[in-house]
Amino acid sequence: MSVLDEIVKAYDIRGTVPDQLNGEVAHALGVAYAHFIGGDRVLVARDMRRSGEQLVAEFARGAMQQGLDVIDLGMASTDMLYYAAGSLDAPGAMFTASHNPAQYNGVKFCLAEARPVGIDSGLAAIRTTASEVLEGRGPRSVVTAGSMSSFDVLPAFVEHVLSFVDIEAIRPMRIVADTANGMGGLVVPAVFERLPMIELEVMYGELDGTFPNHPADPLQPANQRDLRARVASGQFDVGLAFDGDADRVFVVDEQGIGMSGSTTTAMLAAAVLRSHPGATILHNLICSRSVPETIIEHGGIPVRTKVGHSFIKQEMAATGAVFGGEHSAHYYFARNYRADSGLIASMLVIDELSRTGQGLSVLRKPFERYAASGEINTQVDDPAAIIEHVSEAFATRTQDRLDGLSVDCSTWWFNLRPSNTEPLLRLNLEASDRDECDSRVAEILALVTSA
Repeated sequence: MSVLDEIVKAYDIRGTVPDQLNGEVAHALGVAYAHFIGGDRVLVARDMRRSGEQLVAEFARGAMQQGLDVIDLGMASTDMLYYAAGSLDAPGAMFTASHNPAQYNGVKFCLAEARPVGIDSGLAAIRTTASEVLEGRGPRSVVTAGSMSSFDVLPAFVEHVLSFVDIEAIRPMRIVADTANGMGGLVVPAVFERLPMIELEVMYGELDGTFPNHPADPLQPANQRDLRARVASGQFDVGLAFDGDADRVFVVDEQGIGMSGSTTTAMLAAAVLRSHPGATILHNLICSRSVPETIIEHGGIPVRTKVGHSFIKQEMAATGAVFGGEHSAHYYFARNYRADSGLIASMLVIDELSRTGQGLSVLRKPFERYAASGEINTQVDDPAAIIEHVSEAFATRTQDRLDGLSVDCSTWWFNLRPSNTEPLLRLNLEASDRDECDSRVAEILALVTSA
């Protein structure tokens, strides 16, 4: 197995620096991506990780050797890069490892109009060409190399985010955002300074890819602990927890209680359907059953998808969906070039609070109908064999393999799937009440560990 086989995942690239991802590999990826997209230019951006500057420079060198002009956006959130790819009609490469620890970096690719690049829509071909470059037999450099320039997309991005709400209708409130030393520290204040009725406090706003305060993975409840405590002690209306590249956001209510990505997806789906009656809304297969129920109740059409941004964006294009959400707190908007944005989702949550005049602890209640396990990760040697073992144990139940193994057991269901970015098996389970949820989780984990 080559290093590229190790780091090219289902919908992006992730690897440790420098043993898996280094300047040589980044250069090869630049050549390969330029060869894949053709055209005459490519956008590049990076998060705050220390390795990003060198990796971008080497990637740009490879792209310029293929004759492409490189437009460097500098440090940016991933949704900034997607916005630039859409508004400038150019392909892009975002150097980030999102929520992964400091020793990681990676790349998220997109085409013009922010169209996704996944393993079946270009990543496999890029991997092959990059491998050839590393072996000394890749595409030759062109006679006239491309140039490199810089562009500040932040002002236009801020205007775009704010266009999703009526600024004049936003009521006064106090909000605290934990940006986890990630790129939210750049984009969150830039947006909220345009909302004078909002009092914003930022926790861990310094851009620091060593993550000195806590990991930039708000999916894990432990990483929301500081934010929840601050919301409750400081009498804030809302807490916002962003991941490292700020394309995801988890929301905390005024009592300091976190909301799942499923609850936020259901809430935003109901809001979107008010202005887009009868629209198609996507939800990934680990979202709560309350999400499709809410969509149907509000007159929309729910469509269940695989996990992952490249799959969801493709399905949005195919179905004409106006919105999509994932349990992991990615929220996708047709008017955002079908790309995900934590900031746009935050604006819509604030808009709902302003519209209803209710506290978030009240507003969330209709969308929370079941007891959920949260995502439980188990490190295993052979995920495929364990999935088959569990499948056999539930042979009499309704199953599907859209993404991993999903099993419907009437009053409860679960999904077991291998991670696309880490050597883990992920379990998500939901039941009618907490006791059944906890007992069923123990049952499934016993099967996983006994295989």
